[in-house]
Amino acid sequence: MDTRTQDGSAGDVDYGAIGAGYSSYRRPDEQIARFIADALGDAQTVLNVGAGSGSYENAARTVTAVEPSRAMRDQRPDRLARAIDAVAEDLPFEDGAFDAAMTLFSVHQWSDVRAGLQEMRRVTRGPVVILTCDPALVRDFWLYRYAPEVLDTEARRYPTVEELAASLGGTGSVQTVPIPLHCTDGFNEAYFGRPEMLLDPAARQACSAWSFVDDHARERFDKSLRHDLETGAWDAEYGHLRRRTAYEGSLVLVRATP
Repeated sequence: MDTRTQDGSAGDVDYGAIGAGYSSYRRPDEQIARFIADALGDAQTVLNVGAGSGSYENAARTVTAVEPSRAMRDQRPDRLARAIDAVAEDLPFEDGAFDAAMTLFSVHQWSDVRAGLQEMRRVTRGPVVILTCDPALVRDFWLYRYAPEVLDTEARRYPTVEELAASLGGTGSVQTVPIPLHCTDGFNEAYFGRPEMLLDPAARQACSAWSFVDDHARERFDKSLRHDLETGAWDAEYGHLRRRTAYEGSLVLVRATP
């Protein structure tokens, strides 16, 4: 079933409302891109489902992008091919049309995860690669102390890795992806050692989970984190994260082959 918002967004987020400036904060990170490229292997033709503004498409050779949100399609740079307006649950391609397929930070927004992944499996001869967060781990991040509603939302939205693997079938693997300290892809855990960044409303808006909480929760977060940074309370407990080169949190790469 094709469930879209007015601007064409699919799933549970209206990127027509929150997508402005997304590409400024969600820029592909080189270290994460290497994990994706390794998972794709020597695939020549790659399908990118929920492609957004085109992050990480440089990790593949020839990419066909699918993106249902007009707001996100319009943010794709000119160097990338225009994305096809379609949803994961109904891909307009023949069986086995691609060497590999990927979906990155997208699967948790689909209306029917199982149907979408089965469609990806149908049109893909080789590996299907999913960059996502393990919902069993998202609450382990320090942000839970300041904005539990946000991480409760993420834990609820993300499918379990077991669900993803079962939907794809075949032979699968799950790999933790280390997040570099100066990660350029601004999801919540990307700021593990730079908490000040999450005081920027535009940075928060680029992570869709924040759109599910009300103004009161956002104001409470801002006030409490700002206070703990000014008094040194945050650094007393979490300051060691500022010196870590990478953080192993909930970010995982799920890979399945037929």
